[in-house]
Amino acid sequence: MKLVIPGGTGQVGTVLDRALTAAGHEVVILTRRPAGERHLPWDGRTPGPWAAAVDGADVVINLAGRSVSCRYTPANLREMMDSRVESARVVGEAIAAAARPPRVWLQMSTATVYAHRFDAPNDEATGVIGGGEPGVPRYWSYSVRIAEEWERAQQRAATPSTRKVALRAAMVMSPDRGGVFDVLLRMARLGLGGPVAGGAQYISWIHEDDFVRAVEFLIGRDDLDGPVNLAAPAPLPQRAFMRALRTAWGMPVGLPATKWMAEIGALALRSDTELLLKSRRVVPGRLLDAGFAFEHPHWPEAAADLVRQVRAR
Repeated sequence: MKLVIPGGTGQVGTVLDRALTAAGHEVVILTRRPAGERHLPWDGRTPGPWAAAVDGADVVINLAGRSVSCRYTPANLREMMDSRVESARVVGEAIAAAARPPRVWLQMSTATVYAHRFDAPNDEATGVIGGGEPGVPRYWSYSVRIAEEWERAQQRAATPSTRKVALRAAMVMSPDRGGVFDVLLRMARLGLGGPVAGGAQYISWIHEDDFVRAVEFLIGRDDLDGPVNLAAPAPLPQRAFMRALRTAWGMPVGLPATKWMAEIGALALRSDTELLLKSRRVVPGRLLDAGFAFEHPHWPEAAADLVRQVRAR
């Protein structure tokens, strides 16, 4: 297959590029900073010569969007919104103009679209969309709006010959440097991987192998479109999540952190506490109903596998 991946130089794009290329597929990356022969320049906003790669491709997987690992200032939130909506819009325009449009367009979305909750898991059929939860910072609702507008930009695209899937992805765990697992493991190794603000908030996650396999599964399933949750079927509270990670590394101590300590830590990391404090209890209802089988359904085993890879490197 020929696959075009806009925004494919980040952590998730690296995971997909590595696996799909190893499987013998032709992968073209659209990026603002081309650094290889398979990279084409684009700005994520305007049509250009890059659109020729979309014409005749089998699959487009759009991952483009400003990183969420930043301070959630009004300017950064606006850039998150614009970069996602505009890239989805221009990808849709390229597909609509193609003489030989791709048969499927997988559009990155996020599990953050669901409400901050503890009482029940969110699947695609019964999940509660966030934005109006009491007792949470008001700006959290903007993250939900970003996800909704991101998906809406794909839905609005006039691409009748192309099946469209929105990937409501949880945190993708890979051993790569700079990824979310690398950050969490560094905290655990320093003895800082204890409960944050009590640790009752749920963490949804997916092992890189299952993320790739789910993408391949969705490419091959012509009967699946619309939003699909890409998350392991067993989300767990943050305190249990970090305990399993500490166990996998062999670190017996994990110092707890209060909410204000988390604020200081997020400031030091130039990140935001929403990533630590929002309860994302998301399950892959549609994948499971369609017969997808996870290789890494439980976090303790997945963490041990990832730690083995880190140590091997």
